[in-house]
Amino acid sequence: MSEKQSTILVIEDESQLRKFLRVILEMHDYAVIDASTGADGLRKAATEQPDLVILDLGLPDMDGVVVTQRLREWTAMPIIVVSARGKEQVKVVALDAGADDYLTKPFNVGELLARVRVAMRHLAAANKNTGDPIFTVGELHIDLGRRSVIANGSEVHLTPNEFRLLAILAKHAGRVMTHRQLLEEVWGPESHQETHYLRVYMNQLRQKLEPDPTQPSYLLTEPGVGYRLAIEVE
Repeated sequence: MSEKQSTILVIEDESQLRKFLRVILEMHDYAVIDASTGADGLRKAATEQPDLVILDLGLPDMDGVVVTQRLREWTAMPIIVVSARGKEQVKVVALDAGADDYLTKPFNVGELLARVRVAMRHLAAANKNTGDPIFTVGELHIDLGRRSVIANGSEVHLTPNEFRLLAILAKHAGRVMTHRQLLEEVWGPESHQETHYLRVYMNQLRQKLEPDPTQPSYLLTEPGVGYRLAIEVE
């Protein structure tokens, strides 16, 4: 029996780009639904239950950030924003609203497909894990239930805040987590501007977990936006 074909909802008002995305995605064995407005996209997301959404921010009837917020009220399906708005702050706002990833137009098709595959693997891992999962990438093993971490064959001692930060990244592995999201989850809502906390703790985690802390392969930086935990090592 063949695997179920994954379905992607494309919410994009530019008809040529919408058609182009349909062709590319169908060539790579995805089923495609599309919508040209935010309202139609929200309706199709609810009725068709796609596996992933590719979303433009500049829609004619509502901002894509609002679409993201509406989707996040009831679903955890991956959302990849594809937008001409390339400023870091715009990316942060979209990711804080609940998007999983962000690509700036014009984008490379290979990169889009790679981001789709990462989001699909993240979704599969999230659906597979019940209770407290064990996350593994390369030589890094994180047991969230036992609160233990093994890196390069040795158990690593982490402080409570270091483990909390790593656990959040592991639970959302493959997804970009913004500075604000991480700060609020680890240190509370009042700490959302204390980005130096993250720099210090991320440096400490890399020193303890990375084979080469100067060239991280697990804890990846999204410049000006946040961090993500890799789900595979290149």
